[in-house]
Amino acid sequence: MPCHPARARELVRRGRALRRFNRGAFYIRLLDRSDGEIQPVSVGIDPGSKKEGYTVKSQARTYLNINVDAVTWVKDHIKTRRQMRRARRYRKTPCRPNRRNRARGGLSPSTKARWQWKLRICRWLAKMFPISRFVVEDIKAVTKAGKRRWNSSFSPLEVGKRWFYTELEKLAPVETKQGYETKELRDSAGLKKTSRKLAEVFEAHCVDSWVLANWYVGGHVRPDNTRLLCMTPLRFHRRQLHKLQPEVGGIRKPYGGTRSLGFKRGSLVKHAKLGLVYVGGFQKDRISLHSVTTGKRLTQTAKPSDCQFLAFNSWRIRWATAERREAHSSQM
Repeated sequence: MPCHPARARELVRRGRALRRFNRGAFYIRLLDRSDGEIQPVSVGIDPGSKKEGYTVKSQARTYLNINVDAVTWVKDHIKTRRQMRRARRYRKTPCRPNRRNRARGGLSPSTKARWQWKLRICRWLAKMFPISRFVVEDIKAVTKAGKRRWNSSFSPLEVGKRWFYTELEKLAPVETKQGYETKELRDSAGLKKTSRKLAEVFEAHCVDSWVLANWYVGGHVRPDNTRLLCMTPLRFHRRQLHKLQPEVGGIRKPYGGTRSLGFKRGSLVKHAKLGLVYVGGFQKDRISLHSVTTGKRLTQTAKPSDCQFLAFNSWRIRWATAERREAHSSQM
């Protein structure tokens, strides 16, 4: 169960717990307690097309509110890859032979990437919290009257969410709520949702995830914690045959990859001068380092020997600033 930071330090000092880090998050692992009473902890999930909300809550307090950026670039990437593959068939360059049309089946790449991103976050939370229930706002695609087969399987959205619910059940039981039920819970608590869906504020998405989590565990009438943790997935460019545009002289150089001089891209490292950063690309014998909060590239000439590896990572996180919250409050 979560505890106060002072209590965590005391447990580590007495040798009753071990310090642990998981992708930038610090937690402790007890050594002398294998059972005991724990409070029910629920996770409310508000899916969205551009941003999403997650709330981790027990009856006593709200532990975490997360505003997450959705994965939106896979569809365009698949389209570009298909165009470049077809173009290579008309040039003297390695390419696979054309295949016959066939029923692919399964989830489309863009849909699968979206729901896999949600599942990764839930698995990350399940490693740090004793989650007893996931409460998800159920989303539905447009259906057709009188066509049961069409309504059950035609939409990638429907297929993707069913796959997500099946995988989520392996972590903890799943409860679903319709959109109008979420609105009723929000109205009963006297909470309002902003129309600015892309704003990094509690009222954008986490207000819904909070009422969903509070519906299961109870304990509060109004939110006791509105601090917001913003999370953005890192976009990795997988190894390609060559760049999309040729260089001078018509030469197309190799492009992409997930390794940079021994480091996996996105890994958290500690640099002698820049502090905590994550690894980007490389050129010759130097690597680029990026800010863990903004993603801005800080240098392109860092030596691998000056970087101390800390942890593998596939996203960047930051706390929403108070200035943004105050600016939003003044606009409402």
